[in-house]
Amino acid sequence: MDRIFVLIANKARTSKFNLNDLPGSAGRMDIVCRFISQSLFISHGIRKNACAYAILKGIPEPCKTIKISGRDVRYLSPDERNIAGMINKALSAKIDEEWREISPGVHVSRKDVPSLLDEFSGRSIYYLREDGDDVHDVEISDPVFVIGDHLGVGVDDEREIIRRADGVLSLGKISYQADQCVTILNYILDRRCEG
Repeated sequence: MDRIFVLIANKARTSKFNLNDLPGSAGRMDIVCRFISQSLFISHGIRKNACAYAILKGIPEPCKTIKISGRDVRYLSPDERNIAGMINKALSAKIDEEWREISPGVHVSRKDVPSLLDEFSGRSIYYLREDGDDVHDVEISDPVFVIGDHLGVGVDDEREIIRRADGVLSLGKISYQADQCVTILNYILDRRCEG
């Protein structure tokens, strides 16, 4: 079953943005792009067993959620600009609560945190937070990892996540960037699969 990574991007724009200013006027879209890259890419290829979701909560019309399936995506490179271009294309589409495929493996909808997490019924949802249980002490199966951006997760979203979560996991006391969290999680899961 696919590994699922979910990023809550508090300020990421929900309409077309300037590809030359991802950290600024695009609302830290650079974080979203790095998160997607680390969720899906390996050396010389794409993880077929991973899926990345980015919930964009910025102006002008939150929420919009981007979904990228490693198994199905085409024409995507790991660099920030290429990923940002794909997100721009997705944000230009007319959408509603249902998923709309923009290009192979890339979907967009108006799903917010609760409605997205409800799609993962039957899977194990893990919320990453520094004060959680050590990831090395937890048996992980069918994972959906929920990660905050540089601003963390708002109170209302956190309440919805914890209500649905099977556990709160920690990678340690250090606050890592979202893309670094994904890299560490992929490494841990890859090593467990080898054993």
